[in-house]
Amino acid sequence: MKPIRLRADVLAGLTTSFALLPECIAFALVAHLNPLMGLYGAFIICTLTALFGGRPGMVSGAAGSMAVVIVALVVQHGVQYLLATVLLGGLIMMAFGLLRLGKLVRMVPHPVMLGFVNGLAIIIALAQLEHFKSGEDWLSGTPLYLMTGLVALTMAIVYILPRLTRAVPPALVAILGVGLLVYLFGLPTRTLGDMAHIAGGLPTFALPDIPWNLQTLGIIAPYAILMALVGLLETLLTLNLTDEITETRGYPDRECVALGAANMVSGAFGGMGGCAMIGQTVINLSSGGRGRLSGIVAGVLILLFILFLSPLIERIPLAALVGVMFVVSQQTFAWASLRVVNKVPLNDVLVIIAVTTITVFTDLATAVLCGIIIAALNFAWQQARELYADEHLEADGSKLYRLHGTLFFASTTPFLNRFDPANDPALVTLDCQHLSFVDYSAIAALKTLRERYAKAGKHLRVFHLSERCKKLLKRAGVDHD
Repeated sequence: MKPIRLRADVLAGLTTSFALLPECIAFALVAHLNPLMGLYGAFIICTLTALFGGRPGMVSGAAGSMAVVIVALVVQHGVQYLLATVLLGGLIMMAFGLLRLGKLVRMVPHPVMLGFVNGLAIIIALAQLEHFKSGEDWLSGTPLYLMTGLVALTMAIVYILPRLTRAVPPALVAILGVGLLVYLFGLPTRTLGDMAHIAGGLPTFALPDIPWNLQTLGIIAPYAILMALVGLLETLLTLNLTDEITETRGYPDRECVALGAANMVSGAFGGMGGCAMIGQTVINLSSGGRGRLSGIVAGVLILLFILFLSPLIERIPLAALVGVMFVVSQQTFAWASLRVVNKVPLNDVLVIIAVTTITVFTDLATAVLCGIIIAALNFAWQQARELYADEHLEADGSKLYRLHGTLFFASTTPFLNRFDPANDPALVTLDCQHLSFVDYSAIAALKTLRERYAKAGKHLRVFHLSERCKKLLKRAGVDHD
């Protein structure tokens, strides 16, 4: 590795580790867990996916989407059942990758991807607003002005420093600079230590203390499946985004296997489950992190913070981290999606808006699923409208129909309406050279058409079927001669 690249990855990893800390602590608290569980999960998952995953430069850790999924399980059954769920969820993720199902991410349309990115950008920004509260009340007076000023200073450094030099990541300079300012002047603002104390020891191996029986499986399986689906979705979509930013290609199946293995190790060592984190990934990439080393450094530093550096790390002002995350939110949001509103089909605009809104108010899995369904229905509707027919009478008095388009469940009614068995001549020819049969509905439509002509005492001939269509019809027992 070149010295310049090595230095860039190390600095990017250092910057990313600072951004990982408050997020993982906050997500652990959301899930009613000890903050160290979030940090152990971040260390294990970030390090292992960086080492063995299929997308260098992408950062994984104890993600908020996973925390939301398992809150009810922790409240009802306790931490040990959560750890078992993380183990099973990791196993499902590994199976997903080993079965080479990562390619299914191709089924996610670009408008859904834009909605996903925009929704997460809004979530990242809204999550920072919690730091402007003291308990349940919003800050006011001097604490509010100081917090706002430090956040603004942090953002200014991140935006302005790249115009002066790119020798160091601007987010790292902003965090350390604002932290030093607060320390030297003794400014009374909240620090990372006010969220939680992060001092601890090495994670220890211990299988979950639960009864290993079918009843336990019945409790943890639904949560494990949901956790795996959410984690895989967020990881694969973040992998796609990383591919676009770096203009390189990752390997989704390998990333799924590594993520699953990392989750299993995390569960076995008392850590939370996790997946790719889009905010921290953007920080890593914008700080120059492109190789595996950046993720390894970020993960290992989390462990060093726990073991040795907690007194120093706990002095980092929350305002500095909030300012960096606000910048990440701004950089993550796909502003180009606003500029194309009048340039792309209305259906695609509605998909972007729907996925963004659902992501913010529900969860990622629901949003992406709804987006894919909306996009698929729109595609089916458009394809059904593309079906058309040329027709004319031949010299021998027969009639020729030449169909163009795709015959499937949404286009069978327009297909059948193209024909007039009652008034057509005794011999009718259907030319399928430009017609594709897709599903059983298409086969049933052709069978119905034959029956209509037979009932009218007329004969329908079918020509120019593709080999695939002939096999479909033969398998279904439909005559195509």
